[in-house]
Amino acid sequence: MKKILVSGASIAGPAVAYWLHRYGFEVTVVEKAATVRGGGYPIDIRGTAIEVVEQMGLLPRLQEAHVDSRKLSFLDADSGLIAAIRPEAITGGVEGRDLEVRRGDLADVLYATIRDEVEVIFEDSIATLQNGADAVEVVFRSGARRTFDLVIGADGLHSNTRGLVFGPEEQYHRYLGYSFAGFTMPNELGLEHEALMWNVPGRAAVLYAPGKAETLHGFLTFAEEVPPYGAFRNPEAQRELVAARFPENAWQLPQMLAAMRCADDLFFDTVSQIHMPAWSQGRVVLVGDAAAAPSFMSGQGSSIALVTAYLLAGELATHADHAVAFTAYEQAARQFVELNQALAYAGAAAVAPRTSEELALRNKALTVASDEPALDAGTAGRSANSALTLPTYATA
Repeated sequence: MKKILVSGASIAGPAVAYWLHRYGFEVTVVEKAATVRGGGYPIDIRGTAIEVVEQMGLLPRLQEAHVDSRKLSFLDADSGLIAAIRPEAITGGVEGRDLEVRRGDLADVLYATIRDEVEVIFEDSIATLQNGADAVEVVFRSGARRTFDLVIGADGLHSNTRGLVFGPEEQYHRYLGYSFAGFTMPNELGLEHEALMWNVPGRAAVLYAPGKAETLHGFLTFAEEVPPYGAFRNPEAQRELVAARFPENAWQLPQMLAAMRCADDLFFDTVSQIHMPAWSQGRVVLVGDAAAAPSFMSGQGSSIALVTAYLLAGELATHADHAVAFTAYEQAARQFVELNQALAYAGAAAVAPRTSEELALRNKALTVASDEPALDAGTAGRSANSALTLPTYATA
């Protein structure tokens, strides 16, 4: 029985651990946080990923957690309504089939599938590893030393595992030209099951209420030619940068900036992807965002995580030689992943068009939208989300 260490307990980590345990592997999951991260903005599960959660037996629970966003309203610089449409017209999702759930709800449901079945270590992470010919020697930040047959990096866009084995992130990081800040704030407008998006060229302010609640999610996205590296580890610098990019006394911007300044859950990052020539090296392999983050502009990060976790575990169960399994995993997943990564470009054009001309074209497309995809993002998304037919693997 192979011993496998999975680094990361968000989405891809618990998913791949579930399948590996089901196939008879001995699995350990390590997570640097003290617990599974709750809360967070809603994410989408679409297309092929729906098949994965069906096979895991999770669809009924996730359907119960579905937040059912019903309307997306676009506003101009003067707060005038341009159009109000179903979100599926932008995302390419299928109403009544695809899911939108809070990230924390998905993480909780996935963790519940492994909590009593595999070893899970919180408040620790990999400090060093020796990727040997016969095993991987791991030293944890706690000082513990363990030996594993394989290590799987499922630790996100800024993967520690990837950095230790494949080198600095910069060589794989593809910046898409935007930065964003997300935070929760009081729902003073009484929004329910809807989102409002205010735009000027190169900038978007979004208020998002996934249900009926006292709080909602605020997002401020802006084009930035050079990644603001100096703000990454400095929350105050992040707040100042975002405030400087939204100086107008317009719409709900003053209220959003005030909420951002005092938010205790501010999340700031660049809109970026990870592109790697190979997802494995020796006995270490990457999955989900660690291998191929698509950025939130694609709307497919969680779906890619679920699908790649399924494929990686299935190929390891099928092939005794891990190197053969890793190759088969990439061959099965890469085209699907790249198609869904490409959605980010149309997504950016829909969320924050850079020029006045691009914004006018988007707004014109919105005015004719109904239940069909309104923009390239919706048309391409509907095709890419279901571009992979899941192979069937024999379970243990």
